[in-house]
Amino acid sequence: MTERQIRLFGDPVLRSPTDPIVVTPGDPRLAALAEDLVDTVTPPGRAGVAANQIGVGLRGFSYNIDGEIGYVLNPVLEVAGDPELVDEGCLSVPGFFFPRLRHPWARVTGVDADGEPVEVSGEGLMAQALQHECDHLDGKLYIEGLEPEVKREAMRAIRQAPWFQQP
Repeated sequence: MTERQIRLFGDPVLRSPTDPIVVTPGDPRLAALAEDLVDTVTPPGRAGVAANQIGVGLRGFSYNIDGEIGYVLNPVLEVAGDPELVDEGCLSVPGFFFPRLRHPWARVTGVDADGEPVEVSGEGLMAQALQHECDHLDGKLYIEGLEPEVKREAMRAIRQAPWFQQP
């Protein structure tokens, strides 16, 4: 279908928890959403895209990790291991990376556009992306998980970004 425009920090859709998707196999709107999510995550440098990042308030995301590209609708997240500091960025907060805690392993279970079960799991960047995208679906940006001093520095830097617009 289409690579969609990414919504930026300050857009209210990014702060709103998404709604579960009623999956009806063969629904062309759901197939189009899945295709748009995959098309939007495919360009180089993108690890994941949540539906609300493209302006859709539904619970689904796509991922692009080490050549593995796919999507999950209605994901349920499971994590394991002690959280570790990792540098993290976000397409909705472009140009910035900040250290935050993430679990070293994660798994999501959900469905595809036909209602078939989907499971994605991994360590490292995959684990980080799964956690990051599920946070988006809950209406949370990664900067909310930063340590207080780092968050203050991040917000100061974001307010100076050329793309920043006051909400």
